[in-house]
Amino acid sequence: MTNTTTTNTAGTAGSTATRTVLVLGGTGKTGRRVADRLRRHDDLTVRIGSRRAEPSFDWTEPAGWAAALAGCDAVYLSYQPDLAVPGSVGDITEFCRQAKLAGVRRIVLLSGRGEPEARACEQVVEQSGIEHTILRCSWFMQNFSEDYLLDGVLAGEVVLPATEVPEPFVDADDIADVAVAALLEDRHKNQLYELTGPRSITFAEAVRETTRATGRKINYITVPLDDYLAQLATYGVPDEVGQLLGYLFGTVLDGRNAEPVDGVRQALGREATSFADFAGRTAGTGVWDEVAR
Repeated sequence: MTNTTTTNTAGTAGSTATRTVLVLGGTGKTGRRVADRLRRHDDLTVRIGSRRAEPSFDWTEPAGWAAALAGCDAVYLSYQPDLAVPGSVGDITEFCRQAKLAGVRRIVLLSGRGEPEARACEQVVEQSGIEHTILRCSWFMQNFSEDYLLDGVLAGEVVLPATEVPEPFVDADDIADVAVAALLEDRHKNQLYELTGPRSITFAEAVRETTRATGRKINYITVPLDDYLAQLATYGVPDEVGQLLGYLFGTVLDGRNAEPVDGVRQALGREATSFADFAGRTAGTGVWDEVAR
């Protein structure tokens, strides 16, 4: 994939020789990709916001946020576990207050598409007095290749409570490209981009695309939501994770996000990555090989 964010940053946010960008969730799906791209710029210092970083960042410990924010020009704001969970608005409000006090000039927020709770968090950022860009996304293609659904793909059986509602899955690499552009280029100031893939497909169709890319038989099985959540509990999945998945499958996956939009093209001037292209690229890495685990 062409990376559109590695150009010279002259004339972008800030004018000092070295600027510091804080990447929250810097070890997650989008955060680590954002951090990797930012590290290609010699005039940037990348600070990872995570519990294991130094200084550390923990959403449950607001007293420690000031140390992570100190000296930062911009922030990639990825909230854990999701902006839809209770308490997110309060956390984002306090974070923006501390960021403004620290002199942060720009925030790029990873938000949720079709989630009223996420919209409330967006409004906090928009009203913070800090330059911002909102990236509104939904289901990542990488759910099939990193953690959540990977075990099912490797086992040859993906079981979900999702039926025929289509979803325009978005590539996390596309999100990262847009995020880095927004962090570094003034033209994205105070913009909102809805980021999706170019076509909506069902979860079953996504599994079929994965089957084609891998050459392996992967079955897709639909189960009732209550049965799915009960099974997660028997596997020891924390209650808060089960509740979030119940909300996403039982409420948000109702067709409200089915229509693809052209946010990637608006931001980068190129087409978004299709699921078929993602699957072909990912199959080439070997992560879906039967001997991968």
